Amino acid sequence: MKHILLSLLLFCFALAATVSATAKSSFNNESVSYKVKYKWGLINKHAGDVTIKLHSDGNRYRSQLVAASQPWADKFFKVRDTLNGTFAHGTLRPEFYEKIANEGSERKHDIVRFSYNGNTVTGKCVRKVWKKGKQKVDESRTLTARGTTVDMLTSFYYMRTLPYEQWKSGHKEELNIYSGKRKELLTITYHGIDDVETENHSFRCYHITFTFTSDDRKKTSDDMDAWITTDSRRLPVRLEGTLPVGKVHCLYTGK
Repeated sequence: MKHILLSLLLFCFALAATVSATAKSSFNNESVSYKVKYKWGLINKHAGDVTIKLHSDGNRYRSQLVAASQPWADKFFKVRDTLNGTFAHGTLRPEFYEKIANEGSERKHDIVRFSYNGNTVTGKCVRKVWKKGKQKVDESRTLTARGTTVDMLTSFYYMRTLPYEQWKSGHKEELNIYSGKRKELLTITYHGIDDVETENHSFRCYHITFTFTSDDRKKTSDDMDAWITTDSRRLPVRLEGTLPVGKVHCLYTGK
């Protein structure tokens, strides 16, 4: 169960994609909610909930993601996580990222502050970890990458800017993504258009797959599939991933 809940959070934290030079430069204030379900054979259980909010504040956006496991799942592995972040109007470049994770007996606090010099993106990272109330990790590091770089929160908005209508099935895009402790390479593969059912709605969607790898091209997690509406809102409405036992589905609730 621990691995199930960690994976469902990964889905919602890493709704990841890239941004092009012609990326959409503005979003309306919004609040979007998802239900996370665990499926294995005849089992189809509501395992958690995620809400992502966005607010325009002057020249930047402020976003927050809140995730929580359901009471039945708390008995196996309790999750209460929050992500906070800011990113710039126009360029959508991330400026600040924070993850406050309370998972089982472990608490983590990651902060990344971004700076830019031409095509080089630097992330100043601070990471602290407590286990059973005792601090085990207190470290700082610097992540450096060239080209498009996002974090696990701003990627939710970058995903919605891409010119899917111009791509052919099999098209691939690559970019960097920072967490509080490492840099990964994210590859997006486009598969075409599908009709997708959530619990309350039917949507026409672009279908994409995410692959996460380290610098040496070794996979750091299993692939994930996402479906994004073809309308002007470009909203992710369904995400799926395979676990060692069963699958996790993240479904837009219409809120």
